[in-house]
Amino acid sequence: MLLVFLTFTGCKTMTNTIENNKNSLANLLVKVQDQASRNADYLAPLKDLQKTTTDTGKPQIVVEQSGGVPTQFFDINDVSFGQIASHADIETRTARRLQARYPAEFDGLLNAIWRDSSDTRMLRTRVRVAPSDDTGFEENGGNTGGMVRAFVSDKFKTFDNVNLLEAALPQLMDNPAAFQVVNADVTDKRLYLRLKSLVQTGTGAALNDLMANGIGLQNSEVGAGSVSVYQIAWTLACLNGMQTQNKTRSSHITSARDTDDWGLLSDQAKDADNHALELKIRDLVGVYSSRDAFDQVIEQMKAAAADVIDGFAIDKTAVVGGLGKVMQLTKKETSSVLDGLLDTIGQAGYEQGRPLSRATLINAVTAVSHKADTDDVDLWQQRGGQLLNMKPADWQRVAAIAA
Repeated sequence: MLLVFLTFTGCKTMTNTIENNKNSLANLLVKVQDQASRNADYLAPLKDLQKTTTDTGKPQIVVEQSGGVPTQFFDINDVSFGQIASHADIETRTARRLQARYPAEFDGLLNAIWRDSSDTRMLRTRVRVAPSDDTGFEENGGNTGGMVRAFVSDKFKTFDNVNLLEAALPQLMDNPAAFQVVNADVTDKRLYLRLKSLVQTGTGAALNDLMANGIGLQNSEVGAGSVSVYQIAWTLACLNGMQTQNKTRSSHITSARDTDDWGLLSDQAKDADNHALELKIRDLVGVYSSRDAFDQVIEQMKAAAADVIDGFAIDKTAVVGGLGKVMQLTKKETSSVLDGLLDTIGQAGYEQGRPLSRATLINAVTAVSHKADTDDVDLWQQRGGQLLNMKPADWQRVAAIAA
């Protein structure tokens, strides 16, 4: 288990290998281990559940007494609330409005739906361990069991954050790429771990555009995405990260877990399948951390730098507006890219007067990730990769709109 791994390596060892000066990895490991120790899953027929709302307006699920386990009250977080609404075929924003304005009626509607259902759901919960536990759980007569963090199918295949870290960390710590953690976080939706190489570097587009190879890991214990391993190209001047095609082609790692037979397997068979997935993660980390994979990205960035928008006194707002149309960004997102462009060309060392190129706009897009919510960082890094691999015809549309 991860606790054993933590004890074996120790924070000092991690600092000497891949840890950064913020202790991001150590903090992540402690948090993941603490969460794993308090996580519990329940398989429950919907007819045995009851939706209720506390006097202060918090939604809860009541799990009726069964098999010697007393009746338990679980607070519902935002992720599981959306899943509950989706399962009942209610648009999430509508469900939130009903919960806020008509809680009793909304409770009655869901309970009626659940009573008529033959479905069984998995409740992924996190238990409260002490009254002083700062989790935001609300007491309900002293019976609050904790929080429902996911409301998913009874066939949901569990591969948790502990499994991902145990599979990937040994390979990352003993890798010739000399990885160092850039950032690490775990939210209600996903775990993120992103690293950069200290030795695999190269010039992507111009003299000051030094880049480094990188690796990203992602997992969701609550059904908000698959386990992913992906390559990142970091622009070191601003530490913008761009996810390459090695994310889009191979990020969602498949196995026997994708079949409907998962619920029929023994625990031994499930453990074996999880082990196979861990081996795939280990191997993909090795492939994406190779010098050859990074050199391919460098060549793509050089090609992107050659795609320039001709003309003097180019209207940067028009350029970004054209990019937003081609990439189907919202007005707010397009405005964020314009801010990213201004940050990019305003940074120290940028060659003023250099014509705008596709490489410059890639950095403008990925720069948005610095100000994005934690769960949206990947989206902007992926959009950078989308621009890197943009079809020539689409790039010409951007250039034509800006002309």
